[in-house]
Amino acid sequence: MKYLVLLLATMAVFSPLFLIGIRKYQGVKAKRALGANVASFFACMVLASVLGMGGAASAAGEAGAAAMSGMADGLRFIGAGLAVGLSGIGGGIAVSSSAAAALGAISENEKAFGKSLIFVGLAEGVALYGLIIALLLLFMF
Repeated sequence: MKYLVLLLATMAVFSPLFLIGIRKYQGVKAKRALGANVASFFACMVLASVLGMGGAASAAGEAGAAAMSGMADGLRFIGAGLAVGLSGIGGGIAVSSSAAAALGAISENEKAFGKSLIFVGLAEGVALYGLIIALLLLFMF
């Protein structure tokens, strides 16, 4: 049963990617397929969370404490993954805009290189902060 759920979740996430490829090949915008991919990803996350928490309700005593410990570990891993992923996305967005502005400033005035390098480095720091938080989540608690 778990393998079937895993197979369905994998197909739900990857099937819109095939639609995106087909639409890009045909020259049509793939915004709807991309939205379907994002929605199916979050649906799979909710499904995995519900299936992961379902067995802990009937456990009692020491087995219940072990199940709650397993759930806490799982949520810790999800939090660490979200910290790294979202900070990486945010850092990428920040670096793309600041690096483009920095290149424009350097092309007009070569003395602006040092200042622009600092701004691009600050934008990259966002991703590093997310990695540090993830490492703290994984190894400190």
